[in-house]
Amino acid sequence: MTTPTRKKREKRTATVTNVRRLTDELVRISFDSPGLVGVDLPHTDHYIKLIFGGEDEPRPVTRTYTFRRINTETGRFDVDFVTHGSEGLAGPWAQRAEVGETVAFLGPGGAWGPGEGYEHFLFAGDESAAPAIAAGVEKLPAGATAEVYIEIEDAASTFEMPEPAGVRLHWVPRNGATHGTKLSAAVRSAGIPAKRTSWFVHGVAEMIKELRRFLFVDNGVAREDVSISGYWRIGMTEDQWQASKQEFNAELEAAEAR
Repeated sequence: MTTPTRKKREKRTATVTNVRRLTDELVRISFDSPGLVGVDLPHTDHYIKLIFGGEDEPRPVTRTYTFRRINTETGRFDVDFVTHGSEGLAGPWAQRAEVGETVAFLGPGGAWGPGEGYEHFLFAGDESAAPAIAAGVEKLPAGATAEVYIEIEDAASTFEMPEPAGVRLHWVPRNGATHGTKLSAAVRSAGIPAKRTSWFVHGVAEMIKELRRFLFVDNGVAREDVSISGYWRIGMTEDQWQASKQEFNAELEAAEAR
């Protein structure tokens, strides 16, 4: 299989227009970016790479975030940041971001959207995947149903998510458990829907490993019906995870082929 050549992402700038805390660990920041006006964004998992320092270096430090909302007529968009106190780069920045501040970013990228031809959709992810899941739910084909599983810190950590007719939203509190374990268990316990289903499963890599086996090995779900990928991995920075992600996926595919 030929690996597609990645297009070079265009660099743009955005200005912070609003900062709102959704939960103790989730901050939504609104931006205005005239450079996005008129850009064709046909998918629901469009993401950007925010640049943190070293902008003029050959490989600047970036962190990847999915749009929660994007309006290409105005260039305005929202991004949700998961924060963990003073840990990391983007989380601490989001907690101290101020209206009027300008940031640079690369992108957008993106590849998935809820396609026609499916009766049912199943979305599963943690807080990092919630923006793409919400955008996907908002653009479901007419008449389609969906089950949505979102893993959160605890029962008090819910946030706004779309839940139109035909969509059932399931909050999955971790309550101290390792990221991904409760979510994986919930999806596996629900089983495989009887309807032809499109799957969108994203979040921590350890959960992805379990659910890939559940889908592809245990139940023979067609790979073309599934979008599944690790957005992050426990104990790794984004740079470390991205550097090892291809090898991680290759190991999973080899194990699944046995």
